[in-house]
Parts: sequence; structure tokens; C-alpha cells
Amino acid sequence: MTRSLALPPVPCGPASSDEAHRIVLVTGPSGAGRSTAIRALEDLGYEVIDNLPLSFLPRLAKGPPLERPLALGLDVRNRDFAAGALVRTPDRLAAMFGGPAEILFLDCAEEVLLRRFSETRRPHPLSPDGAPATGIAAERALLAPIRARADILIDTSALTPHELRATVERWFAPPGGRPLTVSVESFSYKRGLPPSLDVVMDCRFLRNPHWDAGLRPLDGRDMAVAAYVEEDPRFEPFFTRLKDLAAMLLPAYRDEGKSHLAIGLGCTGGQHRSVTVAERLAQALAEDGWRVSKRHRELERRAEAGGAVRGQ
Repeated sequence: MTRSLALPPVPCGPASSDEAHRIVLVTGPSGAGRSTAIRALEDLGYEVIDNLPLSFLPRLAKGPPLERPLALGLDVRNRDFAAGALVRTPDRLAAMFGGPAEILFLDCAEEVLLRRFSETRRPHPLSPDGAPATGIAAERALLAPIRARADILIDTSALTPHELRATVERWFAPPGGRPLTVSVESFSYKRGLPPSLDVVMDCRFLRNPHWDAGLRPLDGRDMAVAAYVEEDPRFEPFFTRLKDLAAMLLPAYRDEGKSHLAIGLGCTGGQHRSVTVAERLAQALAEDGWRVSKRHRELERRAEAGGAVRGQ
């Protein structure tokens, strides 16, 4: 049964020998993010082979025993790609290697794929001399049996590459194989919650720099904005409790085998209050010895668009 995109099950205890020899077939329509997923798996310690012809699998099985998980990237550009053969491949691999094999299918809405091809101006592999829409439709029809067979289905339509990497890490990080990492992300409620957050805190009750004309064009990384937010008498009690909550949760998640915890801080525009809180929380957790990454979603979008963030 296909497992759709949601919070993955939290692994408990040490990795089994089966998990150490896990095999993942990564596929999906062109433009859905297969290359990003493959790179994420490689960073997780998987041995990665991209565009391996299915006919080469017996030769692969005759090689040295697997010493780490294996990820195989497969798409319609493979020389002997066939949907029927790929559907049967997990069972073949499980028999060859003696460990679990599964299909990770990266899906994406047709209109989003069309936009991505339009933005990159790359031809579609099934329609190199024609309209990308023709190739997209043909590829989706070709991949339909594989999508139905997939063990894990991730819809990338609304995901940035960063978010896709985080989602792949949630599904495939070896239990106990990597220390717990923490991501701290600021965001705007106007644009909705980022996907796959574990903990969300609302910062909209704090003093709002948007109403100060001198601070409005700045963001929460600026010292003047941070000072303005932190002068709110509610800030320190809130932040102290937030840090205490993280101090309780992080060891518990680590002990349960979780490899990643995502904390989201939201405000109205994602520019001032949530950014200040995210910056300070990330610094505090790093000082406590946790591996921390931080992201400011709306500031990244502003930088990509080359314009100013609007909103409060």
C-alpha cells in the first residue's frame, strides 16, 4: 500500500541489518525533483547509482555485498526503462540482496511541471522537439502503474528543494545512524504553514516592528528590529519557555531514534518577529551543542524575487 506524504513513522531503537541494506528505487516524472532526492539520499550515506539500466541489476548483485543502503535513480531516460519491469524490480532486488527494497515515487501536479519546464526552458525527454505538455502527459500515463505500486509517495508540487530534502531525510535517515538535527524556520501565516513542521509557535502576539516606519523595511536579523521585539515584556518569558520546551523535547526525540526535528516560528509577514525569534532560538540551541540549521522562508522568497516583503 502506498504511503503518501505525511509525517513518516518515527523509528525506534538501533538500525537492523535489513535497514543497513535498504534499497530505494527513486523515480517519478521529469521535473518532480528526482535529482534533489538522490542528492539528499547520498548525503544521508546511501550509495547512489543514477540511471542504471534495469538489465544491469544481476551484475550489480554479483558485486561485493552491500555495506550501506543503496539508492537507484530510474526514469524514462534509462536505456531499457519499462514500467512493468520496474514494478517487479523491488521483489527482484529483495531476492538478490536479501534486504528490503522499495519505490520512492516523486509526483507533481501537471501544471507545476509545465511551469518548471517553462522556467528552465529545457525540453521534455519524451517530447524533445515538441511542446512540454505533450511529453508530460505521455510520461504520466507511462508511470501510472509505478505510481500505484510505490511504497512512498511524495508530492513535490508545493515543495521547495530545501523542503524536499528535509522530507526525504525524514523518511530515510538511518535510525541511530545520524545525530539529531534541528531546523528552525520562520514563516508568514499569510502563505500558510511550511510542510513537515513538528512544532509550530505563533509569534504574532509580540510587539510588531511593522508599525515603526524606520524598522518596516528591515527584517528580524537586524539588531534594531531584534531589540524592538525583545523589548516587549512578554518576549523573555515566552522565549525562556520556548527554550525549555526544546530542551525537554530534543533529548526525548533523539532517544526515540528520530533524526530530525523541525521547529516553525510564524508571524503575519514572516519578516520581523518570527525571524528574530528563530535567530535567537537557533543560536541558543547551537550553544547547547545541537546541530542546527535555520531558514527564513519569506526572506528567501523576497531575495529570489528581488523585491520587498509585504505584510505586517
